[in-house]
Amino acid sequence: MNDVIRHYDLLVEENNDPVNDTLPLRQYMDKWDGHLFLEDLQLELSKTVLEIGVGTGRLAIRTCGYCKELWGIDLSPKTVKRAGENLRCYTNVKLVCGDFMTYEFSKKFDIIYSSLTFMHVKEKEQAIAKAARLLTGRGRFVLSIDKSQAEYIEIGTRRVRIYPDKLEDITKFIGNAGMYPLKIYETEFAVIFVAVIR
Repeated sequence: MNDVIRHYDLLVEENNDPVNDTLPLRQYMDKWDGHLFLEDLQLELSKTVLEIGVGTGRLAIRTCGYCKELWGIDLSPKTVKRAGENLRCYTNVKLVCGDFMTYEFSKKFDIIYSSLTFMHVKEKEQAIAKAARLLTGRGRFVLSIDKSQAEYIEIGTRRVRIYPDKLEDITKFIGNAGMYPLKIYETEFAVIFVAVIR
């Protein structure tokens, strides 16, 4: 995990902040989690939300104004710090620098979502099971996974090991966690799962 933390800390140091991307870059990123992904969250002002892998707040800035409370967790201290700066005008945001797999949450959530984060998670079944345990009785889980089966992210001289997501495995893990997949669909670069607690 240290390589992952270092990679994202360095991205922030290099001023790589998707919250401030130009329109063409934002449109490119939407190929993983665009407007359909956001619609599938079914945000409401009464709901509490958790984003796994909040990054600098690229998706959080588009969701926190439409829910009661948004929690975001991320491994990278510099990324979480930047997210705090990007989301400072929202009073309903709680950011945590930590590992989703080991962090002890003090509450449950109506909606949990994640995009382009599970590629860093080796124990995918355990992560999905934990997400299911953190959902309220009628909770919703929305996950975007990269279609790429590459085993490394390479940026400049950095090479970060990742764990490709497989459609059939994620589908099975969602079922094993006691969730029902409402829909599974593809975007240009991703597969998106929308699941609810059975």
